[in-house]
Amino acid sequence: MSEQLTEQPTIRLPHSLSAWGTPEFEAVLKREIEQLDAGQLPLQQGLAGSSYVTERPFQAMLISASEGAGLLRVKAGIFYTGIIAGCSCADDPTPIDELNEYCVVQLDIDTTTAAATTVTLLAE
Repeated sequence: MSEQLTEQPTIRLPHSLSAWGTPEFEAVLKREIEQLDAGQLPLQQGLAGSSYVTERPFQAMLISASEGAGLLRVKAGIFYTGIIAGCSCADDPTPIDELNEYCVVQLDIDTTTAAATTVTLLAE
């Protein structure tokens, strides 16, 4: 099962595209993904143990990358945190604990424009 999402504004990864095929590609891609706004990635849809994505920075890990048919297809693991939201009542004994979350996304990057034409949440 996978869920395909196209987010606005368009994700652009020009430095990653420029670094494709070089030893620096992985580090450049990681840095560019981590600079994105969390709302541009399907992190909320990827939650497994919590109900809301926190505002803490997330980390990306390259799983695979390949080129073909005018696009660069990147599969990346995203490490982030979520919370289980309580009722926020004054006597609510449930502390707000952050839970570690992980999801895998696929970005299809147009090799001409460096725009990620699709971002897909993968069920992995």
